[in-house]
Amino acid sequence: PYSKHFHIILAFPNVWYSKLEPRTQVSNMPRITGEVKSMMDPSVPPPEPAPARTVAGAEVPERFGAKDVFDLSWKNLMDAYSCTECGRCTSECPANLTGKLLSPRKIMMDTRDRAEEIGQVIDAKGKWEDDGKSLHTRITDEELWACTTCNACTQACPVNIDPVSIIMDMRRYLVMEESRTRPALTGMFNNVENNGAPWAFGPDRRMEWTQE
Repeated sequence: PYSKHFHIILAFPNVWYSKLEPRTQVSNMPRITGEVKSMMDPSVPPPEPAPARTVAGAEVPERFGAKDVFDLSWKNLMDAYSCTECGRCTSECPANLTGKLLSPRKIMMDTRDRAEEIGQVIDAKGKWEDDGKSLHTRITDEELWACTTCNACTQACPVNIDPVSIIMDMRRYLVMEESRTRPALTGMFNNVENNGAPWAFGPDRRMEWTQE
């Protein structure tokens, strides 16, 4: 299990535990969905407060999205260690094929390498101490925003690895925790906040097109 062949051992359980939902179905954040429903419908009670979360023995506040591997699911980490680095995902990625920086293969390798880096710190010091780095140190914003969430990478993977779920959680952290997003999306977010829709006009004007 300590050799480069560890992925062979994990390939079978990784396929077994892969999700059965359609590959293009992106999971919502239940707490955020509950908050939105309670805002839109006063009869819907707000969601319960999130339980305390412990990372490396220390209690931390609730976090939206993923800053580091601590915020990823066990399945995300199994995906990273199941990767054979064959590159089928990158060869099928439309963003990569059009010259973008994104490589799904690199996303999985960076996730695994960051987990290994954290493990080395714990082995050396007996506990986790913040090293001033995160998963975003290895994976840039440009890579994350190049993803079109088409799931071609997941479809191409022989062991059902899902790089898109890691990318989505890292994007959520950028937007909801750091307020960092692409300029092209800023206007849409403002419209959703002010108008309840991505368009630059209020709900009372939605039917004006029928009068033209």
